[in-house]
Amino acid sequence: MDYQAILEEIYQEIKPHIGKGKVADYIPELAKVDPNQFAMSIVTVDGESYHVGEYQKRFSIQSISKVFTFTMALTIYSKELYKRVGVEPSGSPFNSLVQLEYEHGIPRNPFINAGAIVITDSLISHYQDEFITLENILGFIRDISDTPDININPAVAKSEMEHGFRNRALANLIKSFGNLDNDPITCVQTYFKHCAVEMSTAELARAMLYLANHGYDPLSQKEFITPTQAKRINAVMLTCGHYDASGEFAFHVGLPGKSGVGGGIVAVVPGKMGICVWSPPLNSYGNSYAGTIALELFTTKTGLSIF
Repeated sequence: MDYQAILEEIYQEIKPHIGKGKVADYIPELAKVDPNQFAMSIVTVDGESYHVGEYQKRFSIQSISKVFTFTMALTIYSKELYKRVGVEPSGSPFNSLVQLEYEHGIPRNPFINAGAIVITDSLISHYQDEFITLENILGFIRDISDTPDININPAVAKSEMEHGFRNRALANLIKSFGNLDNDPITCVQTYFKHCAVEMSTAELARAMLYLANHGYDPLSQKEFITPTQAKRINAVMLTCGHYDASGEFAFHVGLPGKSGVGGGIVAVVPGKMGICVWSPPLNSYGNSYAGTIALELFTTKTGLSIF
């Protein structure tokens, strides 16, 4: 299959949609991003890569980082982790307080904000220091993307902290139910910092290879997680990776994936490749408007859906 030709075809077809939607202006630093940008990358398990658009430009990965922290927590705590965070789709907005109250501080899944805050808390407990935790998160991301210079954008992290009142409320609510071991502010700050990591579509597509290949990175030949853990993470990405539009994404695209409000979406074709698409303006669910359409076009043109 000529993936480069397919990506170029998608790029032409997607052009009328680029710029549609709304950038995440509730994080002021993200509101400054040029909305008329698009990039898409594929990296196969054989090490072939294909790209279109601004694929080397780094952007704020935001909630895509939740895949990486969930992976790390799963390797540390295994099944014990599920006592604190569920694996069910939420059907509610990603920052819902109502559901968390109703379910006594146990977040539905690791990909909504409450779940990611609990996951971050579990990592801080393991590493016993918020700064060491961040170093380990960065180390893991650099490892799976095989890119040593990936970093956090401090301006984005600061912007999120200054305007993250609802996330602080989530952390305090979880703490009140006894499902947070560390200081809520420390947890939220650490969470914002890993969301403020910046990567390109080329780096993110590469970073997905361990999930496309049963936990084993075929290029670096490192085993990051077990095949069973990879299966679990892909399952949660399919059912919960796009907030309350996860069912719609599975219906239209049919791949495990995870979006972020920076406009990025990663996806996995099991046994074949990692994919990343980026276009900053979001649809009403908080997922990239043009990116979602581009991924649907990709699975339609290639037939590479898990269904």
